[in-house]
Amino acid sequence: MTLQLGDVQTTALIPLAIKANETLRKKARIKDDMAVKIIKHLNMDTTPFDKFMSHEGVIARSVMLDKMVKDFVAQYPESIIVNLGAGFDNRFARVDNGKISWFDVDLPDSITARKKAFEERERVTMIAGNILEEEWCKPIKTELIKKERKILFLAEGLFMYLTLTEISKLLSILKANFTSGTLIAEQNNPLMVQNQKYHDTVKNTNAVFKSGTWSGQEIADLYDGISFIEEHSFNEEMKRHSFRGWLFATLLPKMNDRWAKFEW
Repeated sequence: MTLQLGDVQTTALIPLAIKANETLRKKARIKDDMAVKIIKHLNMDTTPFDKFMSHEGVIARSVMLDKMVKDFVAQYPESIIVNLGAGFDNRFARVDNGKISWFDVDLPDSITARKKAFEERERVTMIAGNILEEEWCKPIKTELIKKERKILFLAEGLFMYLTLTEISKLLSILKANFTSGTLIAEQNNPLMVQNQKYHDTVKNTNAVFKSGTWSGQEIADLYDGISFIEEHSFNEEMKRHSFRGWLFATLLPKMNDRWAKFEW
């Protein structure tokens, strides 16, 4: 499989490499056999994409988001999950209850690469499109027409590569096309934007952080009708697994990403 990915899309290799390496550990916190398979197929050196802090951050965010999605699915067993900026994510395999419908949305080059790696799966649809344009919403709305269902949008490793204006545009698209919904989005902060040249893995790509916030309320304030519910730092999970993770969480509690939940 040959990859031709844009600068931001290349960052999908970071969680892919980390999940593959974590899966091969004796006491793996995340199991992603597809990630292992893809990395082996690419014969890729994962060293530039798997450094300690990124590794712990990616695993923490994955464990936390898996739990949040499972909780949502437990409450709404026939819900629709929309994975925005899907990359090579394989969360569906970890949270599927046999009833949900899942949509993976990403730019055309990413979906082309994804289709080479992932076979067609029942109740999973891959959509090539720009999340800042409304076309990607159509197949999801068609699914909703069949039966009114709760819908959850995921934005993992996405918002930091968008300006606040672009995030506002995305919120407007969500609000205009879906009468109600829940969004769980990864947030970083302005200091991480200012110091991105020191990021242990993103600095090895050409991607650029474009925005950061100190609170999810700043995101909710970007568009009328969006309510900020709660947020949780990745530190909550990281500090449980290593002294370095605990030390980072203790000394630099704000210098980490967090999950923020929104509703409308």
